[in-house]
Amino acid sequence: MEILVVEDEAGIADFLARGLEAEGYGVSVAADGVSGERMALDPHTDLVVLDRMLPGRDGIEVLAAIRRAKPTLPVILLTAKADIADRVEGLDLGATDYMTKPFAFDELLARIRARLRESGEGSETNLEAAGIRLDLLTREATRDGHVVRLPDRESELLAYLMRHAGRVCSREEILSAVWDYDHDPGTNVVQVYVGYLRRKLGLPGSPLPIETVRSVGYRLSER
Repeated sequence: MEILVVEDEAGIADFLARGLEAEGYGVSVAADGVSGERMALDPHTDLVVLDRMLPGRDGIEVLAAIRRAKPTLPVILLTAKADIADRVEGLDLGATDYMTKPFAFDELLARIRARLRESGEGSETNLEAAGIRLDLLTREATRDGHVVRLPDRESELLAYLMRHAGRVCSREEILSAVWDYDHDPGTNVVQVYVGYLRRKLGLPGSPLPIETVRSVGYRLSER
């Protein structure tokens, strides 16, 4: 697997390159947004670790260019900004994952493995369940003629529930599969994102059939 690191701090870039190469990955490094965008669009790039603050072209601009040309390429955004609003913005603009500096290298590795695993899951480009059709490339969800384009995390959550339609998915399973959290008893992120999906895909007189199973998790009803 070929990983591109777009990072202007030489020490961090070198640390990441050495660590990833030691894990068996092929690694390329770009020190600015312009070269980073060009290298990200190379057909051999399998994942991008992208710093948000870059010379030449901001990381968010690079992310937008990647999403236009390669909508399924995993992009992990790195930033010194820890505000929730900044994280939400990055994810909504198409980042597959988001990490704040300083970060543990082992955690970054785990997230890289998870994102590469997701991107390699079969050749399916569409899912259908519970009267919903989800295009995995464009992230467009269609229900009874109502079409909405979902941000990355919402489309990943919907895809997970669709792949397991009819089965109760525990909150812990969803956190691990969609957010790569092993355990975080304090977060309500699953509840929040289920709410986003219900609002966006619910229709008058026909709410989105994601059932809350008290004290367990959620189920996408096939009825």
